[in-house]
Amino acid sequence: MIVRVNIEDHTLLINQTLTYNNTSNDTLQHIILNDWNNAFSSKSSALAKRFSDEFIRAFHLATDKERGYTNITSIVDENYQNIYWERPNDKVDLVKLNLNQPLLPCSKKTFTLVYVIKIPDSKFTKYGFDSNGRITLKDWFLNPSKYEYKQFVQQSNENLDDIPNAASDFEIEFELPSNYFLSSNLNEINTIEQNTTKKVILSSENKNDISIIIQPTNTYQTYKNEIIEVSCGIEDNHVNEIQKAIIFDKITRFTASKLGMPLTKKIVISNEDYARQPFYGLNQLPSFLSPFPNDLLYELKFIKSYLNNYLKENIDLNHRKDYWIHDGIQVFLMMQYIDEFYPDLKMTGNISSLKLLKPYHFINLDFNLQHNYLYMLMARKNLDQPLNEPKNKLIKFNEQIASKYRAGLSFKYLDSYLGNDIVHNSIKEYIQENQFFGTNSRQFETILLKNSPKDINWFFRTVVETRDLIDYKFGKVTKTKDSLSVNIINKTGTNVPISLYHIKNNEVIHKSWITNITSDSTIVIPRFDADKLTLNYNNEVPEYNLRNNWKSLKGFFFNNRPFKFLFFRDLENPYYNQIFYVPEAEFNIYDGVALGMRINNKSILNKPFTFSATPMYSSNTGKFVGKFSAVVEDNIREKGKLYSIRYLVTGSRFHYAKDAFYSNFVPIVQFRFRDENLRTNKNEFIQLRQVYINRDKSEFTIDTNTENYNIFNIKYGNYQSEGTKHFSLLNDFQLSGSFGKVATEIHYRKLFENNRQISLRLFAGAFMYRSTNSDFFSFGLDRLNDYMFDYSLLGRSETTGIYSQQYVYAEGGFKSKLDTRFANQWMTTLNGTFNIWNWIQVYGDAGMLKNKHTSAKFVYDSGLHFNLVPDYFELFLPVYSSNGFALDDANYGQQIRFVVTLSPKTLISLFTRKWF
Repeated sequence: MIVRVNIEDHTLLINQTLTYNNTSNDTLQHIILNDWNNAFSSKSSALAKRFSDEFIRAFHLATDKERGYTNITSIVDENYQNIYWERPNDKVDLVKLNLNQPLLPCSKKTFTLVYVIKIPDSKFTKYGFDSNGRITLKDWFLNPSKYEYKQFVQQSNENLDDIPNAASDFEIEFELPSNYFLSSNLNEINTIEQNTTKKVILSSENKNDISIIIQPTNTYQTYKNEIIEVSCGIEDNHVNEIQKAIIFDKITRFTASKLGMPLTKKIVISNEDYARQPFYGLNQLPSFLSPFPNDLLYELKFIKSYLNNYLKENIDLNHRKDYWIHDGIQVFLMMQYIDEFYPDLKMTGNISSLKLLKPYHFINLDFNLQHNYLYMLMARKNLDQPLNEPKNKLIKFNEQIASKYRAGLSFKYLDSYLGNDIVHNSIKEYIQENQFFGTNSRQFETILLKNSPKDINWFFRTVVETRDLIDYKFGKVTKTKDSLSVNIINKTGTNVPISLYHIKNNEVIHKSWITNITSDSTIVIPRFDADKLTLNYNNEVPEYNLRNNWKSLKGFFFNNRPFKFLFFRDLENPYYNQIFYVPEAEFNIYDGVALGMRINNKSILNKPFTFSATPMYSSNTGKFVGKFSAVVEDNIREKGKLYSIRYLVTGSRFHYAKDAFYSNFVPIVQFRFRDENLRTNKNEFIQLRQVYINRDKSEFTIDTNTENYNIFNIKYGNYQSEGTKHFSLLNDFQLSGSFGKVATEIHYRKLFENNRQISLRLFAGAFMYRSTNSDFFSFGLDRLNDYMFDYSLLGRSETTGIYSQQYVYAEGGFKSKLDTRFANQWMTTLNGTFNIWNWIQVYGDAGMLKNKHTSAKFVYDSGLHFNLVPDYFELFLPVYSSNGFALDDANYGQQIRFVVTLSPKTLISLFTRKWF
């Protein structure tokens, strides 16, 4: 390739000569080229869809200058005949060359391609151009895709670093401004200086991908020993060059000792590589808050990025299908590295030395145990996925964190079970045998099976290919002087080995592996003078629940866990019953600021049973208020849409008026469903609840005979949401002594490719029967009465003033307060918004409502909508309605409506939804 770099326009003019050698046994009629840079050209590409799935709107709102493309000028063969090319199967990031003559086995053809690459902004994937003038090129040129199993691999760019390029030999000449520097993973042959430009000539053999970094200031340092040369751009001004060189030498020698000498002689590690796959956790805090020494933090960054790039250069895998091998080896070696060089390192670094925090389990957790907990975070949410699930079907948290860690834990599990470095030696053999060839998981399995003296089919068929949970516990233990009769129960039925430890005075005196326990087995073992038996003592097995893994051989009540009270929250500690206390505040106009302490057992990992009780003191009334909840969650692991059944009881007691309390008690059963493809963001639920309400009488409300009531409520919800579109359906059925009603709500939101967004909401509701004269249970046109106390209303009984202007997306959905505000027979409304500039929108509502003894009435309103943070902070400014021009009203300020969310949990979900 001859590549001319235009820094100002962020383009590359490329003249490429491609010689394709058909090493297969098939005659080829066409060739597929990967053109992943062109994925940035379309808002309907697989890449754009993935951004939308993860609620990333920046790509869809970006300008053409910020997004990339590939403009192909010509493609000719060696006879200068034009080659007809197309985008196959509507994939914008692939190019299909339809050959003029078939390419026979063991034959070659040469093509000349001329094209322009427009480099995308780095804000999308970290790769591309940035505001500092740096250009980082990744997956940027046209290269043949792998040919395997009698076909070309056709994978689209989904921002997963898994391009299926065929291995190639390269000769590249870059022409760039003379004041710019170039770093790459290729060998630099020569640099030719010219007047205002320079040419950098690079070459390499048998590479799948080329990384190029072009920058106005050289921030890359090159380190070299007899093993490898590394060009490193990880930025850290707190670590000097001598320290960096020592770290480089230490890590490269460690890796070579574990994996063998590398095929490639040069690797480039960019700051972008680390930014895409950082160490998640406390070490991402600003440097002045970092719990790790600067040199150690740099060392952790270096080994993570080095192993990632080393394995990519030395194992030619299909990284979309067999990524778990790459991830497993990477995490497994990182854990080995920590065990070897930093065995006492804690997950929280220097913070673990603070006496104030010593009672917390996560403070004292060994560094490597964070991998267990981050995998278990998803398993407890019932969101974990099999290791062999295609990478593009993983939800983001699994793709970035949990599945990687689970793969490394699985390698550690197998290594502990087999011992004698069998796993290490098998990994080394696998890499060395396949450095020059494409490989797959079956070849890896063959080598492991050949080297293993024990049966390890369970590792591949269960640990890799399923999401089956592992959970063993002790049953009855009968002891004699010299032996023990031990009952071990397999709670999940997952038949894999489990380690059994004999403990005396908190020290291991014997370890054995127990196999083939499918449900409930009793074994007889020597006692070894132990005072405790423990399963999985050193966490070799990625087990679901560690709280049932030990059995005392002294006394009868030793196994009872003592209570431990902790401030805020902690990781689950298997040796204590943890109770947490957290200050909490709520606000409404009647109670003022209600301050209290929430007592709960909710650790960071989900539990089958949780409770919470929050007594609070009302600053306005001087009385006690509060709330409570208890939840039992039954996760369904079998295949099918039903994945969770939840049993809840909730209750609360607050003021609903200045002089009156309300209290509620609500037993609930929820059935939750999801699509088997978790990336669809599609969820359904069926909820049954009985709502019991008691309200004190109040002089400040006009509702009569609405003090005490109970309502049976069934809801069905169907939600599918992503960054560029949203659809939801909610059916609601309510049955009470004084009324029965049904309602349906449909909401649709779409962000179009021209950056215009439309939002439509349809509501329809009707009474089946009604025996009350109060409008308290009627459908609200602009504000619901919330008689089941589902919403956080700041002033729920207010009819005037700022607190009456709070808006809730429910029932009629109107923003203007019209003459008729309720319907006691039926109501149908349509609400719509359309953006005119960024977060400024226009809205319009129209509907029909019917009350007894009156004819149906048509109503409408319109105005401006300031959608500052959707669903969290919004303003509505009425302009025109059935009442006429709102702007003519002297008290116009009282017509403005607002949406505000004070709940921290709701606000946090705005940032976490892209991960789960």
